Amino acid sequence: MKLGVFTVLFAQKSFEDMLDYVKAKGLDAVEIGTGGYPGTAHCDPAELLADESKLNAFKQAVESRGLMISALSCHGNPLHPQKAIAEPFHDTFVKTVDLASKLGVPVVNTFSGCPGDHEGAKYPNWPVAPWPNDYQEILDWQWDNKVIPYWSEMANYASERNVKIGLELHGGFSVHTPANLLRLREAAGEAIGANLDPSHMWWQGIDPVQAIQILGRAGAIHHFHAKDTTIDPVNVNKHGVTDMQPYTNMLDRAWQFRSVGFGHDLKVWADIISALRLVGYDYVVSIEHEDGLMSVDEGFTKAVENLQQVLIREPLGEMWWV
Repeated sequence: MKLGVFTVLFAQKSFEDMLDYVKAKGLDAVEIGTGGYPGTAHCDPAELLADESKLNAFKQAVESRGLMISALSCHGNPLHPQKAIAEPFHDTFVKTVDLASKLGVPVVNTFSGCPGDHEGAKYPNWPVAPWPNDYQEILDWQWDNKVIPYWSEMANYASERNVKIGLELHGGFSVHTPANLLRLREAAGEAIGANLDPSHMWWQGIDPVQAIQILGRAGAIHHFHAKDTTIDPVNVNKHGVTDMQPYTNMLDRAWQFRSVGFGHDLKVWADIISALRLVGYDYVVSIEHEDGLMSVDEGFTKAVENLQQVLIREPLGEMWWV
């Protein structure tokens, strides 16, 4: 396995300064934002696709430092019911797939998106209960008319360019659990897989080790994020896991994101890494920093230090003892 970072946390640094900083920390890979919610601080797909010399310089800047690009990421909602919102996310995704193909990057990460509840809707509708029956009817309509058709087309587009799609299982979007992901993968094809982030499993009440087992047995883990979550034992009983308070209201929230090792101890993270190895995932573990209690530098540095202790780097050898 290799250790990497989702570089959006270094948006204030220039591209090359960011690469130097990451390399100095001993990392192997970068996951780079290409638009949508992550922004384009370090990579503008339209610009690179239009200029071969800029594309080559971009690639050379990464490779000359002994780094690799684990994924290009353009998280957004291409299924948003308002076309003025959905179309830019869609266009960014398509350009990102094209850029990944040219760069030889195997994965593009994004969200599945969430549609509205009918053709004239203005806002996304995220059903989370099967009753009253209206919610089930909404869910069926969304999947039959929006989710499956869109991602089937995009999976074909990506497959033709030798690119896989890593959907992050995130609340608020149609694909947010292992079951949702496998349902879409069955309908749309094997280009669809997970950008699995354990932080979003924990707050939904899903054990990340079991999520890895479920998705890994299906060969459905395309990329992996390293981010932690802590659940407040008092506040969760007041607000539930679907706490709608702002992330900034940390003292009263039911749960919050933390740097690796500050929500769960290293034994838990060792179990996560071992589960990844067990199901055959031998790619990049990409740090994502969204810890409101730590600066970017400190939170990132502590995540690196903690993961270096549990990451399994060497290839499997023979079982000499059997």
